[in-house]
Amino acid sequence: MQQQSLQAANAWRILFLLFLANLFNFFDRTIPAIIIEPIRMEWDLSDLQLGLIGTAFTIVYAIAGIPLGRMADTGARRKIMGWGLAVWSGLTAVNGLAWNFWSFLLIRMGVGIGEASYAPAANSLIGDLFPAHKRARAMGIFMLGLPIGLLLAFFTIGAMVKAFDSWRAPFFIASVPGVILALFMFFIKEPKRGAAELVQSRTTPVEKPLRKVLAIRTLWWLVLAGLAFNFATYACNSFMVPMLQRYFLMPLEQAAMATGVIVGLTGLVGLTLGGWLADKIHQRWHSGRLLFAALSMLIASVATGYALMAGRVEIAVFVALFSIGWLFAYNFYTCVYTAIQDVIEPRLRATAMALFFAGLYLLGGGLGPLAVGMLSDHYSHSAMLAAGASEMNETFKAVGLHNAMYLIPVALFLTMVALLQASRCFVVDAAKMQQGMQLQPAS
Repeated sequence: MQQQSLQAANAWRILFLLFLANLFNFFDRTIPAIIIEPIRMEWDLSDLQLGLIGTAFTIVYAIAGIPLGRMADTGARRKIMGWGLAVWSGLTAVNGLAWNFWSFLLIRMGVGIGEASYAPAANSLIGDLFPAHKRARAMGIFMLGLPIGLLLAFFTIGAMVKAFDSWRAPFFIASVPGVILALFMFFIKEPKRGAAELVQSRTTPVEKPLRKVLAIRTLWWLVLAGLAFNFATYACNSFMVPMLQRYFLMPLEQAAMATGVIVGLTGLVGLTLGGWLADKIHQRWHSGRLLFAALSMLIASVATGYALMAGRVEIAVFVALFSIGWLFAYNFYTCVYTAIQDVIEPRLRATAMALFFAGLYLLGGGLGPLAVGMLSDHYSHSAMLAAGASEMNETFKAVGLHNAMYLIPVALFLTMVALLQASRCFVVDAAKMQQGMQLQPAS
């Protein structure tokens, strides 16, 4: 007889702590994207070099995430998250001491290793804290750390730079709350793995865990969807502020706040309402979450593409159109992350999330800023030649970066295609996961 799935008594308290850490994760991660133009001017960098800053971070993040995810499946998740948070917060402060491009790049790579420890362990923990019918809501709250972290970063870092007259100040300020929060992580009382399942998973170690995870077709399609989605989001987060500064001639503080509305404010609505809708749809149709996510990506692709095609319209119009697209794009997190929980047994969830994040960041988030940076330099050079000029100037750089941003709606459309394919095999894979789990004898 199946036992009732249970929610951990301390589930909401732990979720709040995980949310706070996620908030600082994205706050710290966003700082370089906001102060990118002062860095470019000080060190005379190309857009390709600016893209490389984001790419180096995400590649290290992806590679380090796989062994750290495996550790989260076998070790104490609270310790992995606590030490990871302490490392990335400390190195964020060190980032403010960088003396040239290469020192800045190497320190960012160190921050990436610290941050890689967090997401697989946190996602695995949420899967054990909440039963399946509440996971999308819980994941939505956890992922609120993304838009709120971005919102705080985009609304405050410009002011910090202005107040201290230095792009280095935000790195020192941002490190303090992260170090304090890391201490609380070590006191989390973890639930037993699989505690929130209708059927209890075996507790014996899994043989060939990577092979078992990679045998799930739904996961492959979700990795491809995540790759395209992260390409779009990291390209947007890395270059939206400089694009608004160059193309719409906005000062740093205003460009950062406008970007905060686009990628931050929209998430407050998208993740809360989207998580609730995803749970409701899932109760009616087994593959409903993924179909809802696919429809959301189509709307996101059309809205962001139209915003870019409108050219130099009023900034309020551009922000409104792009924000509509990003509002729907946020449904990716609550729908896809929970779909992974549904097809992966508890003993393998952190490993699966680490592989998922490796695909997202290694080929998605890693390529997004680099591709936009390369294309921006190419289009800038083309604009210079078309104008018959012999020297590069900010006008040509503005046109080049704006044209390169068209990669964002294209990537969102490809995300939709992959999600539709994932929805076709989701029901079968979810059923296999349930059948493969055995009821654990009562102790």
